[in-house]
Amino acid sequence: MPAPATRGTALRQRLAELRGPAVPPQPLDARALAALASNPGCKRRALLDGAGVNKATLASALGSPSAFGQSQFAFMRGNAFEARVKADGGAELLRLVHERMGGPAPDEARVPDLAAVGPEGRTARTALALREATESGGWTLLDHPMLALDVAGSSAFLEPDAVVVHPDGGWTVVEIKSFPMVDGSADPAKVGAAARQAAVYVLALEEVAARLHPAPAVHHRILLVCPKDFSNLPTASAVDIRKQRSVTRRQLARLTRIEDIADDLPPGICFSPDLPPTELSAAVESVPAAYAPECLSACELAFHCRERARERGAVTALGRALRGELGGLTTVDSVLSAAHGESGDPEDPAVRALRRAAELRREALGGPGCH
Repeated sequence: MPAPATRGTALRQRLAELRGPAVPPQPLDARALAALASNPGCKRRALLDGAGVNKATLASALGSPSAFGQSQFAFMRGNAFEARVKADGGAELLRLVHERMGGPAPDEARVPDLAAVGPEGRTARTALALREATESGGWTLLDHPMLALDVAGSSAFLEPDAVVVHPDGGWTVVEIKSFPMVDGSADPAKVGAAARQAAVYVLALEEVAARLHPAPAVHHRILLVCPKDFSNLPTASAVDIRKQRSVTRRQLARLTRIEDIADDLPPGICFSPDLPPTELSAAVESVPAAYAPECLSACELAFHCRERARERGAVTALGRALRGELGGLTTVDSVLSAAHGESGDPEDPAVRALRRAAELRREALGGPGCH
């Protein structure tokens, strides 16, 4: 059996071949991991993300460009707001942490230098800074630390907005967002997305904490910092992410290992955007996907996968809930055939329900058949 280091080198070479010659890898961030965890059955996304393929560029090359992503204006506004929150050594941020999370009043916090060469170096420097801050006591603010998390046999490097080490040694993830918090509450959908993203950071922090003795507490309440009302003044809320952490952990564990997916591919498969569209489309279709309408808000390839799902008449294009209700009936044609009584097991609850629905429709329309 090859040594782990040899297997790791071979896998990296294989993933580089999949990206294409001279194509730099796209970093796998927490937002992508949270989206991946919400659809663990999609081998296509797992492989493309693990290989570092830029899915936005790939979607454009396939002729199905995606509108998914953040506008340049929103990006600049978010950066300006984050800089304001962290100004003066993070004084305002620490005040919000103290106000929402408790602990002694912050006086002056340490802000260690986390600069290092490459993501591996930054990850090691972050781990050292966390250990030193935990042992020394007092408040410490880690600005854009680097964390690593194993995902389906491949390392993902993650960069939270901030991590605060409390005087008692506890660690808190800080998420800074530019959407407003009006009268103490924000858009539930956006808060949920931030919570799922923060859950990935918490899982990565827990791996760092597990290597320390005694292991410090990684708080399951994260601090969400947003503009107050419609101003540029920061306010914050403590968000319990235990549910999101549990779901994300379970879903990431279900992911098929990237090397296993790559081993099942035909030889010579490549996802380079420079390939002819027909060849590129064939390469993408060689990896099974699990499309659902929810992908439209989370994946750059969603338009392409939706088009292919509709061409096949896959019921997943109508939603996961409906797909679950239909059991073994995976296409629209098989559903209609079962409803007409032309196929399907009469004892199957899904088939019985379809035939009953078809009968009620005939009665309602007063016609001889279902159309």
